[in-house]
Amino acid sequence: MKLFAFPAFAVEKAIAKRMLTLEPPHREWFTQRWVQKPYRKSFVEHKAMPLVTLLAKGKTWDDETFNTELAAWDASFYPAEVEVLRPMIEGDGLLQLMQKNIPVGRVQALLAQLESRPVA
Repeated sequence: MKLFAFPAFAVEKAIAKRMLTLEPPHREWFTQRWVQKPYRKSFVEHKAMPLVTLLAKGKTWDDETFNTELAAWDASFYPAEVEVLRPMIEGDGLLQLMQKNIPVGRVQALLAQLESRPVA
């Protein structure tokens, strides 16, 4: 899903800011992985950037396109990852302007995607 070129460093900065406010068990788990370059790259490319794309483009896509792209986002999430990504959907931090004017139903669909895709 490479439909939108949002700067990865801005996403990484938003994630780093969110890490500071995580609850201790999630913060420890996520921080241990975040310092590993392969994990960081994979998390940004396969989990955070597709979410940002869905947020940015989700305002203007028709329902069919949005649902197709949401279904194509085939990622599973650990609980700590959900805690890191949820504020991006809910309008917190650097990416706040992107969430502006996104339909409520799509916000709910994105949150449901995070919650319903636990790592097995």
